[in-house]
Amino acid sequence: MAVGNRPSGILPVLGALTSAAALAGVAVFTVAQAGCGDAGQYVRHGDRIELVGGCIDTAQLPPADDSPSGHEPLKQGAGDDFGGTRP
Repeated sequence: MAVGNRPSGILPVLGALTSAAALAGVAVFTVAQAGCGDAGQYVRHGDRIELVGGCIDTAQLPPADDSPSGHEPLKQGAGDDFGGTRP
């Protein structure tokens, strides 16, 4: 009979559920220990998007590279990200 196989078939399911619960617990603990009260928000200013607020300390960021990259800047409406259409 197949009754003998049912208990052995449930062990992988229990193992997967236990692993998922452990990973979810670690994720909740990590977020709780992050220590950031202001997550920030993205604000659109014309054709650019800026992160306002958040826990990033700008003094610890490397300076921006202002050298030309050799690429043409995107034209407004060139892609779907800013409400344009694709060619």
